[in-house]
Amino acid sequence: MKAKQLIYIDDSGDAGIKAHSSSHLVMSAVVFDDDLVAEEVALELRKFKRRLGWSDDHEYKFHNTKKDYIKQVLRLASGYDFTVYAVIVNKAQFRTTPKNLYNDSISKLLRQIPLKNASIKVDGGSGTDYAKRAVSYIRKNANTKAGQINDIRFGDSKENVLLQLADLVAGSLYRSTQTDKADHDDYIVILKKHIADV
Repeated sequence: MKAKQLIYIDDSGDAGIKAHSSSHLVMSAVVFDDDLVAEEVALELRKFKRRLGWSDDHEYKFHNTKKDYIKQVLRLASGYDFTVYAVIVNKAQFRTTPKNLYNDSISKLLRQIPLKNASIKVDGGSGTDYAKRAVSYIRKNANTKAGQINDIRFGDSKENVLLQLADLVAGSLYRSTQTDKADHDDYIVILKKHIADV
């Protein structure tokens, strides 16, 4: 049986440009070219939760997980073969919020990745009208060829530890834009060998 390409997408920041909005929007993808490797990483991350005494449904989240734990999770994952792609939008470039900034960022991200019959999971509420419209918009604007995308769906990160990894990666990339913070490059250093295109 052929290996399947699995892609997990999450964002950090927000799509607004109001006074309280984030300075950047980061859209990133963790790409596994072999589904067996993805399974091995998922198992490692679940086993680490057990070592911490967490329940299986406890989420890794960049903004509320201890930074030392995030580093340990990233180091665990970094022992395996995956690739990171990202789009980082500096919102200082905009006077008004582009209408479809969130979906446009995912579409642009997918244009960066060498897709091979990929199964894509995006963090977010699945089954809603918005999710269905977003999937249609993203497919249309990613300008992909036949056979590049097998399926694209929104999923709940609570139920998927690899979407949680995507959250940590997106948060790490966002933190790298916050050069006033002492740990701004701590996480990117761990991920460096996996980052293909930002």
